[in-house]
Amino acid sequence: MKYKSVVVTKKGGPEFLQVVENELREPAAREVRIRVLATGVGRTDINYRYGLSPFAPKIPFVPGYQVMGVVDAIGKDVTRVAVGDRVAALIGHGGYSEMIYLGQEHLVLVPESLNPADVVTVVLNYVSAYQMLHRVAKVKAGDKVLINGASGGMGTALLELGKMAGLKMYGTASKDKQGVLTQFGATPIDYRDEDFVEVLRQKEPDGLDFVFEGIGGEQSDRALSVLRNGGKLVAYAAPDGWMSMVKDNLKLIKFNLFTRKSAEFYGITAIYLFDKKPFMDDLPKLFKLLEEDKIKPVIAEKFPLLEARKANELLESGQVTGNLVLLSPELLKG
Repeated sequence: MKYKSVVVTKKGGPEFLQVVENELREPAAREVRIRVLATGVGRTDINYRYGLSPFAPKIPFVPGYQVMGVVDAIGKDVTRVAVGDRVAALIGHGGYSEMIYLGQEHLVLVPESLNPADVVTVVLNYVSAYQMLHRVAKVKAGDKVLINGASGGMGTALLELGKMAGLKMYGTASKDKQGVLTQFGATPIDYRDEDFVEVLRQKEPDGLDFVFEGIGGEQSDRALSVLRNGGKLVAYAAPDGWMSMVKDNLKLIKFNLFTRKSAEFYGITAIYLFDKKPFMDDLPKLFKLLEEDKIKPVIAEKFPLLEARKANELLESGQVTGNLVLLSPELLKG
């Protein structure tokens, strides 16, 4: 038997995403075979495909940073899950596939009531946003924050969880995407027609408590200037290469040493590789919020799993507010 995946065949644009067939095999010891129901399409997938990230997998590879699916078969000594269980995992790459093989240690059980499209959005973007807010920044109600790049998948997760935390929020977005910011109670700033530094200095002359910076480059330098003394910048924009990563780290070190403010880079994969426990603790909390309808991810569009190329083209167009999700065909019927 065979199954299909979407593979990056060459470095470059979405045209290098190709559907290929793979031989279905039995899972190895302590390994689980999962029939994929949903995966996300994100900026990291694009950076990997263009070879912009120092952490990009070797070509050819299957993109897809997170998955939700059903356990299809289990290998010897698998004890944490059973055939038929709904599970989710943070994987870095491999999600654009009808089947995926994962070690049982990566799997989190998913409640039956949850929608797979919502689940995969929570696995990456909401866990990241939750950890930035509550583990890194340790925000409290009334804190004043800027979300730089607020209309994307991560930005909208920060907005929704920030509203729950009682934050006073500002966010940058183009005028046509500002509706989602006001929906979550944030004050929008049009980055095309307004200087966010000037706007914030007028509105918050004492400075902000936190900046969550998802753009990178020069934008992070400017964002630092709107912090109060004692304030903190949390940067999460992926580096564009090894030199970019070195420069950004040196910049953060210099900022921490020579100012009365602080800065830190957040990367969920680095944290996960070092210690899975924070992720394993936080994801079920967010599933509970989903079950209770206390959060509702913003999903711009859903595509069939093997039409990842179209989803990538849309994301690269810059026209997306929220998240793009790939779903197995049966979830898109009707």
